[in-house]
Amino acid sequence: MYINNKILIGKSEDKELAILLNKANRHGLITGASGSGKTITSKVMAESFSDAGIPVFMADVKGDMAGTALQGESNENVDSRVQKLGLEGFEYKAFPVKFWDIFGNYGHPVRTSIDSVGPEILSMMLGLSEAQEGVLTVVFKIAQDNGWKLDDVKDLRLLLQYVGDNREKFTTAYGNVTTQSVGVIQRCLLALENQGADKFFGQPELDINDFLSVDANGKGTINILHAVELFESPDLFASFLLWILTSLYTKMPEVGDLDKPKMVFFFDEAHLLFNGMAPYRLKRIVQVVRLIRSRGIGL
Repeated sequence: MYINNKILIGKSEDKELAILLNKANRHGLITGASGSGKTITSKVMAESFSDAGIPVFMADVKGDMAGTALQGESNENVDSRVQKLGLEGFEYKAFPVKFWDIFGNYGHPVRTSIDSVGPEILSMMLGLSEAQEGVLTVVFKIAQDNGWKLDDVKDLRLLLQYVGDNREKFTTAYGNVTTQSVGVIQRCLLALENQGADKFFGQPELDINDFLSVDANGKGTINILHAVELFESPDLFASFLLWILTSLYTKMPEVGDLDKPKMVFFFDEAHLLFNGMAPYRLKRIVQVVRLIRSRGIGL
């Protein structure tokens, strides 16, 4: 609950615990057993940040976040709880919400180019080894040096075939490219397409600033990613969220500590982002997570 320029997150008869807005670009962790209220806590915190004029991004992996767009209804349990805690000024509200969906079925489609994703995160999506990621990086570099755009999966598949067929002339300038690695990457791209991820790559690209909107009443927009189907593909889900996080880090200016964050980002089921991840990739992610606070973003 947003009250007195702070977010009230815990209250007893004689004590209150609150998040101060000028400290909310620090990162937090919500833990607990199944059914203990982690998702509801995230939802209430997101609504509180919205009330404070701070945009929010959150992935909805269970399909139960959409209710924040509608005004709640009074019931005996909530009313008695509000009265017991003495929550002055409590009211049922609706919040400005934008729905997003990588597949475009339950929200605005999220699209970006292969170029914008880059070889590192694309390698995570494809589950490539370090050596195979090296080959993919070479292919991206060849495209960059020749001014070739990689918009969608079809563009990348054609370039992979071209580089594989002509690997001898690229070896001295870029390093060794093996047909085995090219074949693995092509096969993984096909599997990614079969998951429906090909809808994610293409034009027009998402403008990351679309996540940072505030409505006419000064409430921050709550951006909800419909991730029920996406969650069934853990590697794709994790890579997609890390792409958003990396894009925010690279495209937003450094601002230091502000009176309140520019945005708060909720990772639900965060363990999926790191399970089984290679150390060299994990090191890069930890670096982004540590430094993104300077962009005015809380996680």
